[in-house]
Amino acid sequence: MSEKPAANRHVRAAIIGAGMAGILATIKLREQGIECVVFEKADRVGGTWRDNTYPGLACDVPAHWYTYSFARNPDWNNLLAEGHELLDYFEGVARDRGVLPLIRFGDEVVRLEYRNGKWDLTTAAGHRDSFDIVISASGVLHHPNIPHFEGIESFDGPIFHSARWDHDVALDGRKVGVIGTGSTAGQLTVALVPRVERFDLFQRTPQWVLPRANIAYTEEQKASFRDPAVLDQLVQQYRTTTFEGYATAVIDVDSPQLAAIEQLCRDNLATVRDPVLRQQLTPDYRAACKRLVISDTFYGAIQQPNANLVTSPIERIEPGGIRTADGVLHDLDVIVLATGFHVDRFIRPTKVIGRGGVDLDDVWAEGPHAYLSVTVPDFPNFFLLGGPNSPIGNFSLIEITEQQLGYVTQLIAGLLDGEYREVSATPEATSRFESERQAAAANTVWVTGCKSWYLDRNGIPASWTFSHNRFIEEMAAPKMQDFETR
Repeated sequence: MSEKPAANRHVRAAIIGAGMAGILATIKLREQGIECVVFEKADRVGGTWRDNTYPGLACDVPAHWYTYSFARNPDWNNLLAEGHELLDYFEGVARDRGVLPLIRFGDEVVRLEYRNGKWDLTTAAGHRDSFDIVISASGVLHHPNIPHFEGIESFDGPIFHSARWDHDVALDGRKVGVIGTGSTAGQLTVALVPRVERFDLFQRTPQWVLPRANIAYTEEQKASFRDPAVLDQLVQQYRTTTFEGYATAVIDVDSPQLAAIEQLCRDNLATVRDPVLRQQLTPDYRAACKRLVISDTFYGAIQQPNANLVTSPIERIEPGGIRTADGVLHDLDVIVLATGFHVDRFIRPTKVIGRGGVDLDDVWAEGPHAYLSVTVPDFPNFFLLGGPNSPIGNFSLIEITEQQLGYVTQLIAGLLDGEYREVSATPEATSRFESERQAAAANTVWVTGCKSWYLDRNGIPASWTFSHNRFIEEMAAPKMQDFETR
């Protein structure tokens, strides 16, 4: 029988990523008395709000809700905050909570290997260290998807991904093409149409657009939000509306909530005056099958005289622009790829080797999966925030991540008080959960006939397919019978 570890022992944690989840994990683990070292491959905190700086960038979740529960901000200017405001918020929290001195900036983790009860870590710069715990807080939307178009290298002008925006490129008065029709493309359309000579939006698939006015708050409203009770009431209102509406709609295709969302989207689409354009913008799938675009100004922008919706498929890119399958050459000065991200990477391309030499790439060969999204068998003391099959959608990912971290810190408590030195989900529990999750997918809107980044290579939703209440219940406390401890 192995010796029981000492209670309240010194524990070190490596946190991979200094975005929203990494900042959160550092704050909360330090409250447990854990020594934290944060590894960030970039030169500042902020994650997606650092990487994305394109014109029109804003969060489509109400700003007061899209904050840490312990660091609410009453002073947002609008219902939906702009990207630079959110970056300022995360940098401020990291600074005020003492996270910044713990971060190794520009030091990308390339290898993690579990040996002799520790995680050996190696960075691209050759730094090596050893940790008791690893928290993967690397996010999902950070590996840009660069599609291969014939001739893409031949274009005479600037061409870049929306998440790698080139601010040295002049746009005013020029001919700009945007490839894509997701949330980013929608925001770019609204921001750029008033500025450019001609705006071409290259659409492969139309999107459902849910209208939401971006209300500007008065100074009187901001003052009222400084009362914690008023602010909490506002946040709870957003939570209730979203979880009783959207979160229910996506897991039940027959729900009145989904019917209501679809009606709002149809009413918004009806504001497009030209019947031909309206038909081109009409999806052939259910609303919310793809992630909803949130905007009450997109349809107005795409109807402007200098805006063109291009629906013929892209055949190739030429020095002068984009040639589509109908033979038309769309002459352009600048091309923007609003083509999304590789959403199945998670901590990868970091090489992660678990107990007994198990390679995470092999475990995830058919697609990423984890028990309750946070832990993988044979990878002890390795926890994912925003991991595979987490709840995703048009609501506050910060709240979801806080709940996941609350679950993880309960598992870590057993390491601290000496109950065990290793903890990871059992293969049986993980397999059972994944089977149940896939079975529940049959009644979700995500499998009703669209292609989206919500689906994995096998057409199965890579998301939480149960109710939000089930998620709350699961995150309340670990079922230790589903874990292997040593």
